[in-house]
This record gives sequence, C-alpha cells and structure tokens, in this order.
Amino acid sequence: MGVVMARWGLVGFMILSALVLGSQAKAEEWKMEQGGIEPGKVMLGMRAGFAPLTQSLTANTSTDVGSLVNFQAMYSLNKWLLVGMMLEWERHGVSVERPSIDLGHQDTVSVLPTVEVRPVRFGPVIPYANMSFGVNVNSFGENSGNQISPSNTFAWRLGWGADYMFTKQFALNTEMAYKRNDGHATVNGNLNNDWNASSFGFLFGAKLFF
Repeated sequence: MGVVMARWGLVGFMILSALVLGSQAKAEEWKMEQGGIEPGKVMLGMRAGFAPLTQSLTANTSTDVGSLVNFQAMYSLNKWLLVGMMLEWERHGVSVERPSIDLGHQDTVSVLPTVEVRPVRFGPVIPYANMSFGVNVNSFGENSGNQISPSNTFAWRLGWGADYMFTKQFALNTEMAYKRNDGHATVNGNLNNDWNASSFGFLFGAKLFF
C-alpha cells in the first residue's frame, strides 16, 4: 500500500511540476519585450475590409458602407520605427434620400507616405500605430445622368492595429484607421463646397517580413 501511494505521489508531483513549468514557459513566451521588429526588415502587407463614412457625404444623400483594399510596403529603421508607403482604394455607393435616386459611386485612391511605430511586443502579438500624409484621388461613376466631379484632397490617415506572428516571416493582421477626405465637388456645373468622404476603415489581412 505504501509503495502504491508513493508511486501515485511521484506521479502527482511530476504532473504538478509539468503544469508549473508549462505555466512559467507560457508566461515567458508572452512577456513584454521592447521593440516590435528587427532593424533592416522589409514588410509587405495586403489587407481588405470595409469603411463607413464619418458623416453624410453631402446634404440629402445616403452613402453605403464602402469596400476597402490596402497595400503596404515598409522598411524598419530600428527596433521600433518603420517608414514606407500605403496605397488604398475605397468605394462608396451614393444615393439621394428624397426623392430616392441612385447617383452612382465614388472611388478614392489614396497615396500615403507612412511612418509606423512598434514600441513593444507581447510574445507573438505586436501592437502598433501609424500615421500617413498624402493625397486622395477622387472620382465618381454616375448612374443618374448627373455630372459629378469630386475634387482631389489632402489625405491624413491615423491607424492602429496588431500583428499576430505565426512565423518570423508571416503574420495575420487587423487594423482600424481614420482617414480625412474633405473637399468639394462640381455637380452639373455647380460647385458644392460641402463634400466630405472622410471615413473609418476596418482592415483584415496578412503581412510578410523579409
């Protein structure tokens, strides 16, 4: 009986030790580290998602939640700072509310020089924030016979998100961003100074690191 109890005690001790060591290893794996990337790395990203406008495009219009596609190329100068470029495409269907008329859709291509900071990492999770300044190239596809020409505008984009590193070369990514796109439009020869396509973007995709 004593031998059996000793054996079970030894098994219990081994199981408990394994659990303690596993918990310590897990805590070690997820500990906070300074810097979210190695210096001299090239990062390529492709994300897609959706973008609601922050307000009505202009008076008496309704705008749908738009499609969003984003390409990103960055270079890490050190452990926490990256510089590079984003190219983003966004489309919104636009209609008049009263009377109900489908006007068409606005397309925006944004060219965005970008700076990104990655101060820390938590195991495989790397949070970050980025800021971009550039230009929004706006165009309109008409469905109703109206002639609508939105202006190109100054672009300011502020984003924040996180990468989950599956390997040193591959990560899944999610990001939320605000983008300013406030200008004017010429509608049937008349100038409309109240034309604001600023939006919140929600992106999901993947990144490669070289």
